[in-house]
Amino acid sequence: MARTQGSHADITGPRIRDAALRLFAKHGYAAVSMRQIAAEVGVQAGALYNYTPDKQALLVSLLQGHMEELLAARPDPSGDPMQRLRAFTDFHIAFHLDRPEAMFISYMELRNLEKPHFDAVERLRRAYEDGLEQILRAGREAGVFALPDTRIAAFALIAMLNGVNTWYRAGGRLSLPQVQDLYWDMVRKAVAA
Repeated sequence: MARTQGSHADITGPRIRDAALRLFAKHGYAAVSMRQIAAEVGVQAGALYNYTPDKQALLVSLLQGHMEELLAARPDPSGDPMQRLRAFTDFHIAFHLDRPEAMFISYMELRNLEKPHFDAVERLRRAYEDGLEQILRAGREAGVFALPDTRIAAFALIAMLNGVNTWYRAGGRLSLPQVQDLYWDMVRKAVAA
């Protein structure tokens, strides 16, 4: 897509993404217009189309970007299954607490993706879930985890860990390391042989 000569694409483009992220998280994708995003950024609505073809492309960019960043940052998969599961637990909580709006729209706005875009984002989500399932399967094979269905266990653990974002507030009663320790204790007990 063409950008206006002399524009500040390196500044305006990220500002558009940030505004879309905030507005989608606050009001929902369907309720937000391109005009609202433009107003948030301080540009004319028509100027947005120099940076994105449409609102759907913005949503796709946000969801794919979140999943790609998540996959790139996940912990090294080496070590024994218990250590790997602990690293996954701590990582998942910290990563998402640092990105609450991205995490929220990644789960709530997936339904608004058109089919080819949904499939692309779903493949990335599946890759992340598969990584956890591999840890659980390795633990079951080693006899340290007792899980009849590692796929269901992976879904359940991710759902539990995602729940931290609904209640945790920095500066509250518990620090991030305390929350990670408490959740690790629950995860460990949930999978233990």
